Parts: sequence; structure tokens; C-alpha cells
Amino acid sequence: MQNTSVQNEHEFRVILKDGSTSIFRPITTDDVDAWLEFYHNLSDRTKFLRLHHMPKQMAREDALRYCTVDYKNSFAFVAEAIEEGRKRIVAVGRYNRLPEGTTAEVAFVIEDKYQEKGIGTKFIEWLAIVARENDIDTFEAYVMQENTMMLSVFQGYGFHMKREIRDNIVHITFPLTKTPEVVKKKDERALTATYNSLVSIISPRSVAVIGASNRKGSIGQLVFQSVMQNGFSGIVYPVTPTSKAVMSVKAYHSVLDIQGEIDLAIIVVPASQVLQVADECGRKKVKGVIVISDGFRERGPDGAALEKSLRETAFGYGMRIIGPNCMGFINTDPKISLNATFALISPLHGNMAFISQSGALGLGILQFAKKLDIGFSNFMSVGNRADIASTDMLQYWEKDPATRVILLYLESFDNTDKFSRISKRVSMKKPILAIKGGTSDAGSRAAMSHTGALATSDIVSDALFHQAGIIRVNSIENLFHSARLLASQPVPRGRRVAILTNGGGPGTVAADSCSYNGLILPQLSGETNERLKSVITRDIGINNPLDLTAGISAKEFETSLKILAGDPDNDALIIIYVPPAGEGIDEIENAIRNVAPLAAEKGKPMLACFVGQTDIKGKHLSEKQSVPYYPFPEDAVIALTNAVRYGEMVREDRGIIPVFPDIDTKAGKGLAKSILTGSAERPLWVPNKEMNELLGIYGIKTPRTGQAETASEAGAIAEKIGFPVVMKLVSSTITHKSDVGGVILDIKSREEAEASFNRIRDSLDRIGRGHEMQGVMIQEMIKDGSEIIIGVKEDPSLGHVIMFGLGGIYAELLKDTSVHLHPLRDSDAREMINSVKMVEILKGYRGATPMDMQSLEELLLRISAMVEDIPQITEMDLNPVKVLPLGQGYCVVDARIMVK
Repeated sequence: MQNTSVQNEHEFRVILKDGSTSIFRPITTDDVDAWLEFYHNLSDRTKFLRLHHMPKQMAREDALRYCTVDYKNSFAFVAEAIEEGRKRIVAVGRYNRLPEGTTAEVAFVIEDKYQEKGIGTKFIEWLAIVARENDIDTFEAYVMQENTMMLSVFQGYGFHMKREIRDNIVHITFPLTKTPEVVKKKDERALTATYNSLVSIISPRSVAVIGASNRKGSIGQLVFQSVMQNGFSGIVYPVTPTSKAVMSVKAYHSVLDIQGEIDLAIIVVPASQVLQVADECGRKKVKGVIVISDGFRERGPDGAALEKSLRETAFGYGMRIIGPNCMGFINTDPKISLNATFALISPLHGNMAFISQSGALGLGILQFAKKLDIGFSNFMSVGNRADIASTDMLQYWEKDPATRVILLYLESFDNTDKFSRISKRVSMKKPILAIKGGTSDAGSRAAMSHTGALATSDIVSDALFHQAGIIRVNSIENLFHSARLLASQPVPRGRRVAILTNGGGPGTVAADSCSYNGLILPQLSGETNERLKSVITRDIGINNPLDLTAGISAKEFETSLKILAGDPDNDALIIIYVPPAGEGIDEIENAIRNVAPLAAEKGKPMLACFVGQTDIKGKHLSEKQSVPYYPFPEDAVIALTNAVRYGEMVREDRGIIPVFPDIDTKAGKGLAKSILTGSAERPLWVPNKEMNELLGIYGIKTPRTGQAETASEAGAIAEKIGFPVVMKLVSSTITHKSDVGGVILDIKSREEAEASFNRIRDSLDRIGRGHEMQGVMIQEMIKDGSEIIIGVKEDPSLGHVIMFGLGGIYAELLKDTSVHLHPLRDSDAREMINSVKMVEILKGYRGATPMDMQSLEELLLRISAMVEDIPQITEMDLNPVKVLPLGQGYCVVDARIMVK
């Protein structure tokens, strides 16, 4: 049975635990011959252990039965590899639903030479994902007791297994719940596999430059020259059919002609030749390739098809790809010294790693960093990201001892769930700073709801960075200013700053900048005040900032700095020095050098600003520590602010995703499916009746409601609900009902209700939109409380975004909102509420009644649970939501939900 959409959706590359790759795809009936070949290649021992008493030869009709699945009750993945230019099946994993309905039997078989690479674990992982989508919640398996390898695969995956042994057969049963242990083990396997797949590429022993050239100024010549000039510690092979030697190094016609092993191939040939070269690299068992050549996805559909073929070729051979259309990468480790780019710039060795989605920007960054005396551990330009992207490199740098700070330039995101999860984990160990390019509000102008207009692309990017623990900066200069501090100094433990200066003006500028950025300048304690007075010989005011004035001696400056470094009432020190007539810098540098160990001991970062001295790079105190210097006070303050933000993110409570036992997940999914199958319209605004039912399933509180299509019906329903009531237009095409006279409040009698119906109809008729009226909704009127808005928007690249803010008709005007990516933890919901300005109103501003903020946290978490169960939701507006006084909860007064 063929199902092209399922096959396309579930075809992907997996990284195995030894670092090689394989293509997984659903099996099809076209695989009969490939299955027979695969079965023939299995050893008798494997056939016995995996398939028990299967025959040595399999009939074609039996093979067809194995290759036939319905992709729901039965599903099978094949793992493919390319050998000698030909694609083969090397493993098969499958499940079959059992008669009881939600349990399936799982099994897999792997060709002998591909065993112990982690394919079995990957089969379970991906079959579990598909099974959950098809309402299967339990796997069971029957494994021979002597098949210890397969038993260890099940045991190591992370499920809570039950085992029963009978007649030498182990019966295993385990739930498919994504427990923390399952997720943790999955992440650990991914980290190991990704690191192993990259280490031979980032630190190769041998490199082939395919397309190396003697033609001056050509990319092939520049790449080979970069490798040679940088002093690569391994063996380098130029490959070109047109020369016997390149830069006096013997050249080879093809990579297949080289006798030794090759870890990395740098491909610099026309796009039309890349597939052939990649195939030759695969046959040579090259570990990975950098495709610098352009002419792929960036050139349109034909280029995209060529890039897809490149991926398939590389993955089939187990190779990884950097690029195509990229600048390459640099490893400054003195033991490697590889510059695999066309930039003849040799960056300094340092502890910052940088990844850029722009090659042109990458070239400028290398030049700028060298000018600032900043070094890198690795630098990478990823180009089209056919394979290796930021998530891969984050995992590599997580384990790389040479990298202390990670820098990103991003224009778009990889898999956002994966990116966020990995970044959050890595950022707990190493700071990540990023610049995001390509943001625009253009998409919001076409939005169909309040939420769509408020949750713009740039705001959503901010939310992702915050959720991922990444510090976002707005310029290359700020990026390096902040990275230099985090790479060399302790992370500040708080926001309290002490400023020491010899100039009042710069000190004031620094103080203003601190205040603007949320840093605190505490008053000096009495004890600190007295200690400073005892060492300062002149009559000056003792404050923070501490202005020692221009006549200060180097000794007094150093002693004052030492007192501030030891003061427990501050968390960081900013030193600002204005050199009188350009002099005195050496003496102040000595003071900084002498006090720096004390500041480090106390866990305080030190930053120095020699005002206007742009050529001063910073003071290296030891191999691991230096004091960063800045040309102006604001630069130092921004860097410190970002370091403070990082420290707060590392320390913050990560919270949990709560489970609400009263939510009927099955009912919610079933209703969503019924809504979608009941109409061909896409996207579809959920009808009011079904929407209220859906909100009820998820425990979301709404007023008593009814819907009417005539004036008399409206009067009867209003009377039944009880007065006063609110009447609202029902229309699938009119978003802002109040703009067209579609909302009438405080209706107090049946007669008023009937008149209100006619008023709404007449108002629409006057503007020629009467045909868009589908009736009215009548609700009990909620008079008390503050109005807020909660919404959901599906971002095309980042997934679902949840928004909270000031509600009512002024929501879009005031834009007092906060956003967070789905799913929400309890700490996220709390932070969203507390980060908007209107929170002071909810808390009881100037003696007003405090509102029930805790109920809002629960509402946000229930919305998140709904989106988890029903990912077809593309937009949602709960506006307004009336927050009632403390202990009384909330009420969703108006709601709109769009599905697709």
C-alpha cells in the first residue's frame, strides 16, 4: 500500500552513535526486491535471533507481505545505505497493532555489519513517534533470551519495561509516554552521536581539496592556499584533473586515486560536478565534506533538487555535509591549525566559537575580531545548511573543552523545538549570544486576529531566544563586547554595580546607562565609606559612582579599587579612566592587574574603560583570565547587562509542565477532528457551539451562553440566561465585531434583547455586510474585573506562540504584551504575567482590588495543554478575559479559534 504523503513526511536522516549517518524512510511495496536482497545478506545467526525459524530462502509473495503496511495500524521503516554507488536496505523496523487497539508489537532486524551502530534504538524512537500519532500507547516485543544485544536496546531506551520469560522467550511490554527519563536518554544519545559525527571533520587528520587550482584568485586556489598557509598539522591532498601539482604539492586526478584515508573533503567544483565528486568521496569512505560551491537551493527549484540529491548521496554513504554555498570553517587549535575557507585571514586562537549563516558577514567578522585582538576556538559558515546547522554545532561545542562562549549569527532557525531544547541545555554550561537578521513586521499586517497583529516575527524571535537561554544582542560590536566579558570574567551574581572613575562626566554617563539597563548602583556602606576615607588624601565626596577626580595617584586608585573589590555590597566593578593628556594608562593597568585576583576570588567581573582609547585591547592576566577594555562607558555597561541577564537565566527556576487530570485529551482531539472533517474550508474558524464545547473540555471558564438566529430566539435565550446580558455578532468573516456595531452591552429585558438583535442586523445592512451575519451570541454579562487578552499564533518557522497582555479594544493600540513559545511551564506562565506593565493593576495599583493572578497562570497552562493536544490550532484569541477579584478566578468573555 502506497502513501506518498506519509512517505515524504517520515523520510529523514539519522545520526548513528558512531557518527555515521543513514536514511530512514517508510517501507513501500516497491521494496520487494531490495527486501529479498537484504534478507539474503543476513547471517544465519541473525535470522535465527531476529526472525526465529524463518527459511533460508524467502519467496517473493512473503517479501511482498513484509513490504505491505497501512501506515497506521502497521508501519515499517527501512534504513538505507549506499555501497559502491548503489542504495541498499540494511535494516528494517516495524510495528503491528494488536487486536486490543492501543498496543502494538515492535520488532527490528539489522544486517550484521551495521549492528551496534544504534539503528535499533533509532527505530524504536521513530516508531514510537508514529505510533503515538496513531493512538498507540504501548509497545510489546518478543525477544529470545540469548539475544542480549536486542534486549540491551530496549533496556537502554528509557521506558519503564515489564519483562516476562517463558520457554527462552522474553516478553517485553513498555508504555510510549515521553517521560523525563526517555527524553534525557534520547538527548544523551543525540549528543554523543552528533559529537562523534563532527569530531573527525572539525579535527581531521587528512584533508582533500577537490577543485584545488593554480589559477590566481580562484576559489580553488584560495582554499588550498588557506589550508597550506595556516600550517595544517595533517596531510593535505590537492585534487584536480588539470594539474600535476598545486603550489608544489602533488595533485591527484580523483579522490579515489589517493592511497591514504581521508577524513575531510573540501569541494570547490562547479555545481554540476558536485554529485559525482560526492559519490567518489562516499566510495572513498570520507567522513565529511565541505561544499563551498554555490548553485544549489539559493538558485531556485533546480538547485534545490540538486541539493536534495547531494544530501541523499552523502547520507547514504554515512557522510556529513557543511554547506553547500558556504565559506567553510576554521579550527584554531594549535594541534590542528586548519583554515578550510577561502579567507586568507588567520584568526587568533581563543575560547569563543562562532557560527554564521552568512559567508559575507563571516568574512567581515574575522577581520573585525582580529582588529579587536579577539580569538576563536572554531569559526563556521554553514551556508544552505543541507545538513550541519547551528543545533549540531551547539552540541559539539557543548563537549568541546576549548570553547567557553558561543556566538551565533542567524537569519532563520532549524527545527525550533530541537534548537530551543539544545540551546537551553548548552546555555546552562556555556553562554550563547546571538544576532538575528531577517526580522520583519510585514507578516503581521496580514494577520487575521489581535494575536496575529501583536505577535510579530521579531517579538517571537525574542521569545525563542529567551526560552532557549540565549542572550540576543543588536550589533556585531555589542556581540564581541559582551562575549569578551563572558569569555574572561566570572558571571555576575546580581545587578549591583560599583563604578570607580577619575572623571565625573564619564561616571555620570555610566550611572545613567546602568539605570536605563536595569543595573543597580547601591550606596556605599558606612564601613566601606570609612575605609575609603582613610586611603584618599583629598577632600572628595564618597559616593557610587566614586569619582576620585583627575589628581588621583595610581596608589590611591589601586587601594580604592581593592576596597570596592572586597565590598560584599556589589556584584561587579566598572573602572573608568580618562588619561590626563593621554598618560597614566600603564599605572592604572598595573592597578587592575594587582586587584584582579581579589575580584576573581570574590566572583566579581571587572570591566575597564579607558575613555576614547579604541586601540587598547584588554589586559591578559593569565591563560584563562583577562580584563576586557572598552572605549566608552556605555559599551562596558551593555556588556555587563548581558552578562547579568545570562547569570539570571542560568539561576532561574525552570519549572514544570503540569498535568490537569480533569482534561479529557481524547475528547479534545476527537472534537477537533470532527470540526475539521465537517468542513472543507481551510483555514476554518471554529463555530461558536463547538468552540465553547472545546473550551469546556479543557476546563476553561466561560459565561453562560446561547446562540440565536432570530430576534425572538435572542429574547428567549436572554431571558433563560438571566439579565443583564451581552449580545455579540456571530460571523466567520468579521473579526472586530465592535467596529461594525456588533457588540451590545447591559441588555436588561427580553424586549431590549429582541431590539438589540435588529439593531445589529440593521447596522450591518447599512454598510452592505448584512449577508455576513450568521446570528448572535448571548452571554451573561460579567461586570467586574480587569480585561486581559490571551492568544495563540502559529509562526511559520517557530511553531506555536502564546501571548498574554492588556485586553479589550485597546489591545493592539497599547501593545502591552508578552509572548512565549509553546509549551509553557508553570514558571513561564508566571513570568509572562509579571513581565507586562499592567501587572501592577492586577496586583491592586494604588489601593485597587487585587485580581486573581493565580487563576490566570492556570488559564495559560490549560491553553498550552490544548495546543499540545490539538496542533491544528493556528490562531486563537481570548479577548477579553475578565480577571475577577482575588479568589474568584476569571471568565473568558469572547473567544475565536482558527484551525487548519
